[in-house]
Amino acid sequence: MWETLTLLFNEFAIRGLEVLCKYEQEKGTNKQINCGFHQKTTTFGSMKYEFNDRKLGATIGFTDDVKQNIERFSDTSKTIKFLWNRNNEPAEILVDDMTVWLEPGQLMTITYLHQISFSKLNQPLAAILFNREFYCISDHDSEVSCNGILFFGTQDIPIITIPNEQQRKFNLWYDVFVEEFSTPDNIQGDMLQMLLKRLIIMSTRLAKDQHMVQSLNNEQIDIIRKFNFLVDLNYKTKRKVSDYAEMLFKSPKTLSNLFSIYNQKSPQQIILDRIALEAKRLVQFTDKQNQEIAYDLGFNDPTHFSRFFKKMTQMTPSEYRENEVVSS
Repeated sequence: MWETLTLLFNEFAIRGLEVLCKYEQEKGTNKQINCGFHQKTTTFGSMKYEFNDRKLGATIGFTDDVKQNIERFSDTSKTIKFLWNRNNEPAEILVDDMTVWLEPGQLMTITYLHQISFSKLNQPLAAILFNREFYCISDHDSEVSCNGILFFGTQDIPIITIPNEQQRKFNLWYDVFVEEFSTPDNIQGDMLQMLLKRLIIMSTRLAKDQHMVQSLNNEQIDIIRKFNFLVDLNYKTKRKVSDYAEMLFKSPKTLSNLFSIYNQKSPQQIILDRIALEAKRLVQFTDKQNQEIAYDLGFNDPTHFSRFFKKMTQMTPSEYRENEVVSS
């Protein structure tokens, strides 16, 4: 009898918290409510949800206004992010100090390797963010096949356009995702993980359709994305196409022929571009000296690094740093 009463009491308590969460959202207050398994903040009409599993260090968060709420999340330093423009106007974002325009109905993915700024945003932008402990895309790559397409190793920032015929499906996902954050119980983490996985799969399918050459078959697409991912993991120590060909059990010529169909960049150029991208990040966003950056990137000689940097950017590391300071 007492067990039954306890269960009923807990159920009423959970439903009461749900009602309170919804009431505070409608009021548009700045009150933070601890809803058992997650926290929710509503600030002047915007939403911010966060689910944390303290034992695992797992985190997933959602906000419909990332500029206003990004600092309110407990930790975003190691999170992967989906950014979704649900407005009728383009959204301006700075990624690695490069302006990116996200059109209405578009999604983009950002990892913790990117330097991102929302300073130029002038409208709400929805964001879903999660860390490796909540969902490891590397461990689950066989399920979602997104590395090298949506995350890690992509040559450009992945931007996906939601087709008109799929708007309803994505909007339905959005509504269910928000609703799940309002339903704290002992399976909430599993439900959120399942919904995140669905978003990743839906987005990966669109990315393949929109960014991959249609004449490529699934095996060829798999080789391309695995190559991109391996470069992202190993560019500091492996600079030759043959190194990656060996890991993929392919010949260097096979890779070169495949990438000639896919785009204009050769596999060797992709490796060099990845080194240059990290070099620019370290020069611009850290206080490290050129010699330290050179060693971090696997250059034994700082002079060699400076020559490489100038060849890739038409500026020395010092000139690049000074130019960025002036620009900002």
